[in-house]
Amino acid sequence: MAPTSRTILLFCVLISLFLGSSAQSCSNYTFSGTEKTFKSCRDLPYLQAHLHWNYIASTKKVDIAYRATQTSPGWIAWAINPTGTGMVGSEALVAFLNPNGSMTAYTTQIDSYNPSMQPRALRFGVSNIRAEYSNDEMIIFAVIGPLKTGTTVNHVWQVGNSFSDDIPQIHSTSGPNIQSMEQLDLLSG
Repeated sequence: MAPTSRTILLFCVLISLFLGSSAQSCSNYTFSGTEKTFKSCRDLPYLQAHLHWNYIASTKKVDIAYRATQTSPGWIAWAINPTGTGMVGSEALVAFLNPNGSMTAYTTQIDSYNPSMQPRALRFGVSNIRAEYSNDEMIIFAVIGPLKTGTTVNHVWQVGNSFSDDIPQIHSTSGPNIQSMEQLDLLSG
């Protein structure tokens, strides 16, 4: 009995080491199908999400890739709140997978706890916005700015599964979904 227990224990330890080492943190992630690289990245503490970025000091713009684990149907969002902390007041990038397999990415303002989520322009510029979906992960790419708030930003990120007429609806209002916010220094990470 003891040799069998040891064999099972050894097997479990090896499997856990393999699974732990195969997890894709932001520092060892390679974007497929693109030569894009990012100088900075952060494994976000909630919602299995990651932020990659290049801050361009001369233009005060940020080239970002926000990626999060998400299945279809589902949506992801990443935002900067230039006026405070938390969701309300945020300027968001949103993406979701369409039934035909293409991705939709757009901007919207989060002006309440029940925002319309309709496409809207932001208070800062956004260019080159696009999204990808692969291996149960959604990625939003964009260049944002110039940022008038400096290099430290309050950012929030989100995932959800509810839609109405192809517009993302409310996400979970408990646990990690209400904890997914922090301050980020774009120069030091």
